[in-house]
Amino acid sequence: MNAGRLVARALDGEIANALARAAAVDVVAAGKAASAMLGALVSAAEVPLRRRLAIGPRPETSASPLPGTEWCGAGHPLPDEGSVAGARRALEIALSADPNDLLLVLLSGGGSSLMAMPASGLTLEAKQQTARTLMEQGADIYELNTVRKHVSAIKGGRLAAAARGAVLTLAVSDVVGDDLSVIASGPTVPDDSTFADALDVLSRRGGVDAYPTQVVGHLRRGAAAGIPETPKTGDTRLAKATAHVIGPQRGAIEGARRAAERLGYHVHVVREPITGEARLAGRAHVADVFVAVRQMPRPLCIISSGETTVTVTGSGRGGRNQEFTLAMAQSLDETGPSVVAASIGTDGIDGPTDAAGAMVDPSTLSRARAAGLAAAETYLAANNTYEFFDRLGDLIRTGPTNTNVGDLQVMLVGG
Repeated sequence: MNAGRLVARALDGEIANALARAAAVDVVAAGKAASAMLGALVSAAEVPLRRRLAIGPRPETSASPLPGTEWCGAGHPLPDEGSVAGARRALEIALSADPNDLLLVLLSGGGSSLMAMPASGLTLEAKQQTARTLMEQGADIYELNTVRKHVSAIKGGRLAAAARGAVLTLAVSDVVGDDLSVIASGPTVPDDSTFADALDVLSRRGGVDAYPTQVVGHLRRGAAAGIPETPKTGDTRLAKATAHVIGPQRGAIEGARRAAERLGYHVHVVREPITGEARLAGRAHVADVFVAVRQMPRPLCIISSGETTVTVTGSGRGGRNQEFTLAMAQSLDETGPSVVAASIGTDGIDGPTDAAGAMVDPSTLSRARAAGLAAAETYLAANNTYEFFDRLGDLIRTGPTNTNVGDLQVMLVGG
């Protein structure tokens, strides 16, 4: 799913009229698709763009391909000083606009980390440690972003609340359910989660003692009404803010379906999103799918999407797609020989690795034994699935795709 094309398609009707009515238009693009989205906007917009800021992952945004654009390379999956600099500049742009101006915000996956500014009294290091611990404890994106919004000066509607003029957001979703308050932690939309909700997440994910004391203290003060909450539904500060999802999280499924049909496959799309602990979800996925498709014609392509989580207990390398795929391999022996399965991150990055994901077939585990590898459970326990697949040559490396709509799983079943 091309994020740039999605922006170009969106620039008509209501959105084009909003740009035309504004006295001036400023643009902030944040996320893994910031470059593609902003580039498409500059090419397609029929009105002048006064100020343009893009906040994206290094090294893609280390130099600006667009004259007149401020580029800010930032950190992912953990925020860094570039993330803070980009967030600070976005707030400056919002605050300096006139009431008749429009702030156009282009959001995509990864925006929570790439545009990040600690709340008053918190350090960047405390935010980094909090996010790292939540990820290691297997927090899902809803839990993770509930906390992020309550330790931030820009998330949870605060960017829009700071704007003096109108705010229009176009978002490409990487979140199951396409919840605008969760995409990039919802910097321009109401947030109905609370400080108490954030504390509950810490309690479930390792306990409050696992997190920096300044973060826990901040959340407790907020829960006791000592710190203002994030803007909620009906907050007058967001009265001039509107937002649209222009690329749904399941959008990649349609592209995969068309490609499979062109190749002559019958296609079955799994409607329920794939979520949960990756190593458990992978096994369950194989079992559920083969019950559902037992009577379907071959060759068959089975497509699903979603976002799983990983609870880190080891010190190896890998990602949720690699763990999901290795878990699938443990169940493929029972499906017959003519099956191949893969799971990838649509951004081209799975965890802290250079792979998007991996592929397996019924021979994967026997090939691993022949290569002298330990049992699959050993690699899963160590969170070291990258080494397992790298030694077999079964990693999928696409490179960064400049977009992110969650994870995509594909299974091909022969006759």
